[in-house]
Amino acid sequence: MHQYPLSQIGLSRNLKLSQLLIFDRVIETGSILRAANDMGLTQPAVTKVIQELESSLDGALFARSNRGVVPTDLGRVISRRVKSLLAEFRHMTEELDQFRFGTAGHVVVGTLISASAHLLPMAITRLKARAPEVLVTVREGPTAQLFPSLATGELDIVVGRLPEVELPLYDAFPLTHHALFAESLSVVAGSRHQFGPVPVRSLHDLATAPWILPTAESPLRHVVERMFRDAGLALPADMVESLSILTNLGLLLEAPRVAVIPRVAAAQFVRVGLLQILDIGQTASFGTVGYSVRSSKELSPACEAFVECLREVAQASTEV
Repeated sequence: MHQYPLSQIGLSRNLKLSQLLIFDRVIETGSILRAANDMGLTQPAVTKVIQELESSLDGALFARSNRGVVPTDLGRVISRRVKSLLAEFRHMTEELDQFRFGTAGHVVVGTLISASAHLLPMAITRLKARAPEVLVTVREGPTAQLFPSLATGELDIVVGRLPEVELPLYDAFPLTHHALFAESLSVVAGSRHQFGPVPVRSLHDLATAPWILPTAESPLRHVVERMFRDAGLALPADMVESLSILTNLGLLLEAPRVAVIPRVAAAQFVRVGLLQILDIGQTASFGTVGYSVRSSKELSPACEAFVECLREVAQASTEV
């Protein structure tokens, strides 16, 4: 693979922000037509911008595929730099708005399943009560997707289960990880469902029950598999794989199905009468819940306020 350091490419002084925005949209959509539709432009106009960029950069940025366009090696290098530039431009715009108009900025949060049901909603609620003018954007996804976006500045912070120190993902990017609390797992079901004539006392009592398990690539899946293995049980024959809190909650309410979710989230759903916690004795440790930020980037005032709210909610959660 060829390397194309930007210092050696000789970027034109006429390079415009609008060109970079269009290029980034083509990268995201994988299609010149979809990018044009998203931005309210014509397909020939987007094609012309890409051709102008390729002329300035002296190389092809995209290659055609049967599904649209894919970035070349040069296109991938430029994409990483453009995402960082656009993120810095967003930060600069927010700081200028705060200085000139007194607005409080924008926090873009990446979240994992471990934070999306309780920790994150509670922290956002606190932040909005104190600073309602702060715009909060939430993007959900797996760690392998969120961490690269955090490293390039597309996200300001990622909240959820922290990767173990020994895993390559922990230091694969220039990020700093902050622990908030240790979390355990609860086995749950819909509040109105029963699983036999006698109360559930162990995992063996649920061996033939239908389950919802995390997807195979999720770290939580490995924890659940170990829980079954330690009990001497095979994985359930009837199972659904899902990391969607909303989908899982709907499945649990509809039929007698079992799932494992973080303890704090389970307690929240129990309080409002949606779920019941099945007491099977000792369950597995979920790990450490916390937040991750870029090591080299100072947090904006809005993000600092959000971190303070996260810490307060985490402290209250450990006292439950």
